[in-house]
Amino acid sequence: MPALDLPRLIAHRGLSARAPENTLAAVRAAHAAGIIWVELDVQLLGDGTPVIWHDRDVSRCSDGRGRLAAMDLAAARRLDTGAWFAPAFAGERMATLDAMLALLAELGMGVNLELKVNRGHDPVALAEAAVPALMEALPYERRLVSSFDERALRVSRALAGPERLALGALFDRVPRDWQSRAEALQAVSVHANWKPLKAERARAIKAAGHALICYTANDPAAFAPRWDWGVDTVISDDPTRFR
Repeated sequence: MPALDLPRLIAHRGLSARAPENTLAAVRAAHAAGIIWVELDVQLLGDGTPVIWHDRDVSRCSDGRGRLAAMDLAAARRLDTGAWFAPAFAGERMATLDAMLALLAELGMGVNLELKVNRGHDPVALAEAAVPALMEALPYERRLVSSFDERALRVSRALAGPERLALGALFDRVPRDWQSRAEALQAVSVHANWKPLKAERARAIKAAGHALICYTANDPAAFAPRWDWGVDTVISDDPTRFR
């Protein structure tokens, strides 16, 4: 397989400590801070358009209300997705996947794209919409697809073999059967919530030949012992703190 160019630090939902999460502004902020990879969430609108968004609805991170699955692109683009974070970001709009991929390509950045399958959403349709677009926009070494939903990952793997697409098995608490699940997907990486992760499990992941990515760590001092367990990459709201 080609080498995946994973960095030590990835900005969670863009540089979400300094800009509204999952927006073009957050990715530009990460780039300006010298961060070369971002983690972003992708979902489908009701009309099938893939957009960069985390929640099932829009109330937390916009000036609107309603479920994402009930919106078409015109309605979604009317939302202000920046003013909730700070007045300086007023007028920021929800990013389509295509617009985000174009920006990442322009900036030469890499992305861990999480297929976000919220309740009531179709993992098959999401993978079929998002994965080919990602593969066309960015080279292998600058893209990684992850998800908590194994159906979405299985469809992703059916779309492209491991020599063409890097997958990450994403867990909260890494389960006992993590290895069989990761190997069934031919996953390059295992992604773990850093807080419940244990040293023995981390070392086993590394011994099995997987990259180990931890999320979402924002306290460098508290996280520090885990580097010795073999952690390759940290996803953080503000990765500049780890420097």
